[in-house]
Amino acid sequence: MANKYRIGVIGHTGRGNFGHGLDVVWHEIPGCEIVAVADGNADALAASVKRTKAPKGFTDYRKMLDETKPDIVSVAPRWLDQHRDMVVAAAERGVHIYMEKPMCRDLQEADAMVAACEKHKVKLAISFQTRYSPKLQVVHDLIDAGKIGEIVELRGRGKEDSRRGGGEDLWVLGAHIMNLMHHFGGEPNWCFAEVLEGGERITKKHVKAGNEGIGPLAGDRISAMYGMDNNVSAYFGTRRASAPRHAGRFALQIFGSQGIIEITTGHLPKMHLLRDPYWSPGRSGQKWLPITTAGLNKPEPLKDGGLHAGNVLLCKDLISAIENDRQPEASVYEARTSVEMIAAVFESHRLNAPASFPLKNRKNPLSMIE
Repeated sequence: MANKYRIGVIGHTGRGNFGHGLDVVWHEIPGCEIVAVADGNADALAASVKRTKAPKGFTDYRKMLDETKPDIVSVAPRWLDQHRDMVVAAAERGVHIYMEKPMCRDLQEADAMVAACEKHKVKLAISFQTRYSPKLQVVHDLIDAGKIGEIVELRGRGKEDSRRGGGEDLWVLGAHIMNLMHHFGGEPNWCFAEVLEGGERITKKHVKAGNEGIGPLAGDRISAMYGMDNNVSAYFGTRRASAPRHAGRFALQIFGSQGIIEITTGHLPKMHLLRDPYWSPGRSGQKWLPITTAGLNKPEPLKDGGLHAGNVLLCKDLISAIENDRQPEASVYEARTSVEMIAAVFESHRLNAPASFPLKNRKNPLSMIE
């Protein structure tokens, strides 16, 4: 990367902080230099400057964008309530964006972010790290080679812990699963879903302000079905656990006519293949085989670099997308689709009927539920 890119970092200590390493990853990217950091918490600004090694610090991210004129900015807070304004402000100034997931609180905000990026020819990449895992190409190769036959359905679950299981799990962690469903299943066509709380169908009385700036939220148990392109059905479920946590089920399973592939999330996530048309090792005698970057049932030659390694791959791909005028692997459009798949769960519940894509209602359905 011969070009020199000026990098700005936007975060907010105590209100989403700086995401999962989106602030410091740029130190590992050749040709990039952090020129400034913005932290909306004035009391924490000095620490943010020190951590990012930025020569300048600001409490107002718009002022940072105007004065330092970065080429790329990390929109890093985990909280969603400022994402729309931060992305639009960057896009209007022609600054490319690497942002924390989930994208935003509703489809109105997502549409505004897409429009700003399109108008100003800005590239946006969202931190769906599994999409950049070197194992994912091996999965595609195995599917293309017919190792699990024809894809029949997709099944995903959230982390289902005692705090976030249900609606919050769908928004915060389900976004990863929705993106993988979209990647393997094609475009969603419809969603039919039910959201429960305490065993009751949610109504207006159940809706409260969600954590981390999510917006209106409800539900401790969600069951959703999607109709995807290529005659693939997809399912997502999450329920709030009392104890213990059940994070081990957080994954996507790809069910084919001749077997199953299971994908967890991350830089080098655990992935396995079961060559079994019955989908039941107890009936077939088949065993789950590990998928590595070297292939099926082979030792993994690479070391898992965790979130940082995933961020490095994302940032390099974003720069390649800028230089080659293409969309990043996980683009602004994929970010919006994940929001639409999440919103469709609550919209289908509100309508008590399947919700068709694209959703006509671009507001948060929970703000309209009776």
